[in-house]
Amino acid sequence: MFKEYKQFLVDANIPYVENEPMSRHTSFRIGGNSTLFVTPADAASLREACLFAKEAGVKTYILGRGSNLLFPDEGFSGAVISTERLNEVSLDGDTLIAGSGVSFTQLSVVAKDAALSGMEFAYGIPGSVGGAVYMNAGAYGGEVCQCLTSSCCYDLKTDRILYFDGPGHGFGYRTSIYKKNPHMIILSAEFRLENGIKEDIKAKMDDFMYRRRDKQPLEYPSAGSVFKRPEGFFAGKLIEDSNLKGFSVGGAAVSEKHAGFIINKGGATCSDVKALIEHIQNTVFSNFGVLLECEVIFV
Repeated sequence: MFKEYKQFLVDANIPYVENEPMSRHTSFRIGGNSTLFVTPADAASLREACLFAKEAGVKTYILGRGSNLLFPDEGFSGAVISTERLNEVSLDGDTLIAGSGVSFTQLSVVAKDAALSGMEFAYGIPGSVGGAVYMNAGAYGGEVCQCLTSSCCYDLKTDRILYFDGPGHGFGYRTSIYKKNPHMIILSAEFRLENGIKEDIKAKMDDFMYRRRDKQPLEYPSAGSVFKRPEGFFAGKLIEDSNLKGFSVGGAAVSEKHAGFIINKGGATCSDVKALIEHIQNTVFSNFGVLLECEVIFV
């Protein structure tokens, strides 16, 4: 199975490495080895890598910048296919077109340099464009759905390239059509922005970054906010009011700076994080009757 797939990758000139630690590719810095780590150069080779893996019976996982997920400690028996090389950005008037592997933060910098406003909220969000579209990422009153006009994906189930316009994405709070259909692999996205004044855009981005650094534990590996905001409440406030700031399981701890974050203090495992999440959920439910829904994806 893997031998056949590796030979295909060699013949197709698609780079890969074996036994790659997934801790190198996630913001949590946690995760065992993937059997194969594949880095297609473009959308066509990504399609080929996915399609042949399906035919060969090799399990796959599509990875962006790994900012909101955890791989298991025992690793991943299959091929992790990275979008990191789908990183082209182009500008057409007030529209930015970006590959799914582009850093969402870097895209906001490109917009600023072009004096285009509407992506300031993205500055500091650590994920890829694909990941941001997948979960309708947002911060400081801005969301992907406010500026995304269309996206392109590869549907592994039907072996077709599909396009969606804005409403076709089915956006909701931290969700989209892609989250409900994981066989659809985001390839690129288009964002329509507004002309602005570069200095004003930069000032807004700097303000957002100052707020992040002031209130978030950016000095530690983490996956950002662990829980979705429950209706009528703030997850971080419920956790703090449950006296869980600083509570730890192994190397994973509730941040003293922002209770909505779980940090890797050093040597944390996936099992540590899972156990800590469950403890937080149980404690908050016991205290307030609110069940916190986890945002972090467990592979």
